[in-house]
Amino acid sequence: MSTADEVRLPGPVPRWEVPEWRSRFGLVAGVTGRGNPAEPFDLGLWGSQPSGKIMTHWRAFLADLPGYRSAILAHQVHGTNVLWHEARGSGWTLLEGADGHLTADAGQYLLVTVADCVPVYLAAPKHGVVGLLHAGWRGTVSGILPAALALLRSVGNIVPADVVMHCGVAISGNRYQVGDEVLRAAGQARPDGGPGPLDLRQLLQQQAQKAGVAEVSVSGHCSADPAGAFFSHRGSGGQDGRMVAYLGRPLAS
Repeated sequence: MSTADEVRLPGPVPRWEVPEWRSRFGLVAGVTGRGNPAEPFDLGLWGSQPSGKIMTHWRAFLADLPGYRSAILAHQVHGTNVLWHEARGSGWTLLEGADGHLTADAGQYLLVTVADCVPVYLAAPKHGVVGLLHAGWRGTVSGILPAALALLRSVGNIVPADVVMHCGVAISGNRYQVGDEVLRAAGQARPDGGPGPLDLRQLLQQQAQKAGVAEVSVSGHCSADPAGAFFSHRGSGGQDGRMVAYLGRPLAS
């Protein structure tokens, strides 16, 4: 495992990206941030901000993505449903009831919304396939990563040894205190049965290594950092907005 921090890009849209994924694989892998604290760059479609402001943010975000033709997003349910997407026309598609996406289509960006949960970026560079997962504690312990790896095998005969993975901006273990029932579900119950920290990125890393994933990197950024570069559901007491994690192979210009 290695650390690979997202780097803030210049410009009015607060995009943070993993430089190594672009330089090594030609992929654009990143997440939006809070941006200007006085006027946060909220992309939450199901939040409390006025819909006009949210859609203005979305238009700016999509227009800022390099080599963009289309995008896939779903209403997330903290489950293990992962979808394979063939090539489709231009524009933005919103689906229902999925927490993961896979594609081999250049120009099609995969999107998940996050505000503490882990965006899990997957790539099989030799096969030209990418995947993006939304992994909260429920999806992680229920097996969304193994589900994605199984779908890669079934649709493209892609084995874990062909896959690289990055666990992106999320709440860090020391700031994510959970109850005994969650720790037990994650196989990390405390002897005293009390609450304790849960590091979802570490748990996903362990699952990936057990499955035989070739490379795993982890972001050093914490969404709940008091500095406030990112949105945090837990850190704000449920009042914060939403970021969008994105992954795609841009169309050649």
